[in-house]
Amino acid sequence: MLTFVLAGVFFVVAVVFSMLGQGGGAIYTPLQVLSGVDFHVAATTSLFLIVVVSASSTIVFRKNKRVDVPLVITLEAVTATGAFAGGLGSVGFSGATLSIAFAAFVVFAALFMIFPVSTERASNPEKKSFFRWQRQLGEQRYSVNLLVALPASFIAGLASGLLGVGGGLLKVPLMVLLLGIPMDIAVGSSAMMVGVTALTGFAGHAINGHWDWKLSLILAVAVFIGAQIGARFSLKINKKTLKRAFGWFLVAIASLMVLKAVGVLPGKKPTPTQDTAMLAPLNLGPRTTGGAAFVLPGPPG
Repeated sequence: MLTFVLAGVFFVVAVVFSMLGQGGGAIYTPLQVLSGVDFHVAATTSLFLIVVVSASSTIVFRKNKRVDVPLVITLEAVTATGAFAGGLGSVGFSGATLSIAFAAFVVFAALFMIFPVSTERASNPEKKSFFRWQRQLGEQRYSVNLLVALPASFIAGLASGLLGVGGGLLKVPLMVLLLGIPMDIAVGSSAMMVGVTALTGFAGHAINGHWDWKLSLILAVAVFIGAQIGARFSLKINKKTLKRAFGWFLVAIASLMVLKAVGVLPGKKPTPTQDTAMLAPLNLGPRTTGGAAFVLPGPPG
């Protein structure tokens, strides 16, 4: 019975998060743990659900020319490299300090998403140079400055790895604010990216035997349908409205990060057997820094 209650809640989560090009992992994992699911199983199931949400929403977004696949492959490769490096280096930093600093950065980016900011200069398709990648999806033309895109993607991945937060939180503002990519294409491309990231983490956990496939398949049906609906809603929303909505979404996530960092929200204590070094890059659970346990929001997406 509880599984079907979770399925109903996750359906709603998938609708909301898929509208913004996200996977919903920050919600899936804690809700499963609160329902009595083992943390490792919850994390693995969450990653599987993110892959399902990503695949479902990407089908809709790509059919409507909202996914720039070559751009996704290019940025995701660089971001993944940065995330791996960030995960390796995360043990040298205080989790609480990093989380608060990151939350401040996210709020800063959110303000630019909420309030009107011109990005035409960044994406001007008329500007041509060796480092400018000319792109066109449907009737939308834009150019991507690789001198900005590649290092910025690496830094975004580095931050994701250090903090164990979903890359989608950073990828959408990066694509919109720095690269000038249209908001609807940024959301559609992000939807595909979070799935690629989650798939790698899911594979590692599944190999370790942490997967409850029966639970996953029941919940997968709910989130697949939810993502189909959410992605279709996203297509009908005005770009400016979608941009502001994502900005407020960032503010909410940043607020939760700060509340958890200062101890207002409870976190799950790691057990001595947990491989925190492995989990850190993908935010599949708690990490230990300097002898103090600190837990960050759920898996990527």
